[in-house]
Amino acid sequence: MTNGRIALVTGAGSGIGRATALALQGAGYSVVLAGRRATELEKTAALAVKSGGMMLPVPTDVSQPESVHTLFAKTRETFGRLDVLFNNAGAGAPGIPMEDLTYEQWCKVVGVNLTGAFLCAQEAIRLMKAQQPRGGRIINNGSISAHVPRPHSAPYTATKHAITGLTRCISLDGRKHDIACSQIDIGNAATEMTERMAAGVPQADGSTMVEPRMDVRHVAEAVLYMANLPLDANVQFMTVMATKMPFIGRG
Repeated sequence: MTNGRIALVTGAGSGIGRATALALQGAGYSVVLAGRRATELEKTAALAVKSGGMMLPVPTDVSQPESVHTLFAKTRETFGRLDVLFNNAGAGAPGIPMEDLTYEQWCKVVGVNLTGAFLCAQEAIRLMKAQQPRGGRIINNGSISAHVPRPHSAPYTATKHAITGLTRCISLDGRKHDIACSQIDIGNAATEMTERMAAGVPQADGSTMVEPRMDVRHVAEAVLYMANLPLDANVQFMTVMATKMPFIGRG
């Protein structure tokens, strides 16, 4: 059983992207799976429930305009429309002092986290404003780092702060096209990316501390809630985090 709606999830080959894609598919969405690793996208598709929507894996490098254009062309060709974009793909840099980062390390993070989100949003807006019925929803994956940094995290933190500005701009400029835009800021979801927290991660005071994590399904359920809202309602910003993680009072 499908609900007739189409969603596109970037970074769908692992972690939050995989969990969210599966939640959307299980709720009846047909889901376009975007990510760099075709094998991992196929693994996500293989986890789909038979009663849900269609899964369409499309290997994509979101930092490259032509790759993103191909992704959305394939979406249009297959489904004819797009109702929800979850801008989730992300990358980080080594946790080293800012002055020791290379230009290439900086550019990689900016390319995926910020430029990738912009390119996907741009293509989504073009499709959403032209389709009938028009409109749709763009959900950007911010982060706790969109509010406060971790030590030695300049590229990641800078891009996540920038995502907040991009979210606000899309929200404003999308109004006249019935396009809503939201941001979900996530803290310590239990994925491969956060496994290091179980061994302890650096804190602002110079200490190392094990940080609590939460089940990634809570993030997926939150994105599903946001996606299911009618276009005349919007969650502008939502923070979903492990209750006892050091965010409130960080530093």
